[in-house]
Amino acid sequence: MDSAELIDRGRSLADNLTSTQLPPPWWLVLATGAVAFALVAYSPVWRVARAAVTIAHEGGHAGVALLSGRRLSAITLHSDTSGLTVSSGKPYGIGMILTAFAGYPAPPLVGLGFAALLGADRITLVLWTTIVLLAAMLIKIRNLYGALTVFVVGGAVFAVSWFGSDLLQAGFAYLTTWFLLIAGIRPVVELQRTRSRDGSRDSDADQLARLTRLPAVFWVLIFAAVAMFALLIGGRMLLADATGVCVPYLSDARCPGPEVTAP
Repeated sequence: MDSAELIDRGRSLADNLTSTQLPPPWWLVLATGAVAFALVAYSPVWRVARAAVTIAHEGGHAGVALLSGRRLSAITLHSDTSGLTVSSGKPYGIGMILTAFAGYPAPPLVGLGFAALLGADRITLVLWTTIVLLAAMLIKIRNLYGALTVFVVGGAVFAVSWFGSDLLQAGFAYLTTWFLLIAGIRPVVELQRTRSRDGSRDSDADQLARLTRLPAVFWVLIFAAVAMFALLIGGRMLLADATGVCVPYLSDARCPGPEVTAP
């Protein structure tokens, strides 16, 4: 690729980031939703795909730690799809509570944000927002496996955005969004199952219980409620074009206007 072609691609990318793209065909929206459901529901595949959820989970901890004024020290991602985010600051108070809370809601809420962008036909913006978030996270990754995982995921998103056709880009963006929305609930179920079976008390919910004196199961239910809310609202946004359901403020450019009856 020569410099002139590189400049042209850069200009095209800038235009796409600030403009809308054509909505994908209805079958692609439904197909990517079905594939995302299979990735979450089929356990052998889920054990691999869950790494993407862990990236978003730890990114949630890291982002809220920074926003709440804590000092972010390190992020590690492990091959068993577990992770750890270390921040420093007061071991109590609202900043610590928000940081501990942010992990499980992060994947479905990111999915909800992406669904809002896709509902407004901002496909390219979804892809490049993902790249920017992964690049920011890579700075604080402190183990080789974690750095390699984030780099590979980010490289795949970049390759699709830079070289992929419009249909491939749309498919990738919708698949990513559906996956984050649908995958939000399964880690919460696994969390409670592990707590009940092994008696583990090292989870985010148990840390929140110690910080707030509210029972850990309360926080598990809050995690589940956030995931279900994001899936319901985000799913409606994604299906708006495919099913003809109008989502006000997101698809109102394509919504039929109110019927006016003659006097």
